[in-house]
Amino acid sequence: MLLSILAEGAKPSALGLDATGWVAVGMLIVFGIMLWAKVPSIVGGMLDKQIAEIKKTLDEAANLRKEAEDLKAEYEAKTAGAQAEAEALMDSAEKEAAALVEQATIDTKALVARRKKMAEEKIGAAERSAIASVRAKAATAATQAAESLIAAQHDAAADKGLVDKAISDIGNTLN
Repeated sequence: MLLSILAEGAKPSALGLDATGWVAVGMLIVFGIMLWAKVPSIVGGMLDKQIAEIKKTLDEAANLRKEAEDLKAEYEAKTAGAQAEAEALMDSAEKEAAALVEQATIDTKALVARRKKMAEEKIGAAERSAIASVRAKAATAATQAAESLIAAQHDAAADKGLVDKAISDIGNTLN
């Protein structure tokens, strides 16, 4: 009978706070400890370092792309020169020279397209790798920070107090 009365109207509370209140107090304490330990600035510093590395990688990729475009311009200039030479050849060699110029143009465009594609793929891979690396390092840093904070704030005396309180609460609930 006593259990049915407790089950209907009683709500467990300690120091005037129910479970939701204690969860809120606990979260505030955890966030306070993290701010006191300067975890956001540590993580921010690590992220800034990663951003600098990513920018460096992107700059290198942009340089590769510029080199590919310069190579394309060089090959296009060579193609134009080959066409001028083809016009100067004798009439009997005109067909053969035109075929060589056409092949050189096709090869040049294919090479430039391959190099441009390689540069774009390298840029994309660098971006994906950098993002994955930043995410992994941020997760690792947050985990390490949380572990060190919990280890620093949690000891055997805290465990004993929690166990004694849980036993006391169980005893009060059963009575």
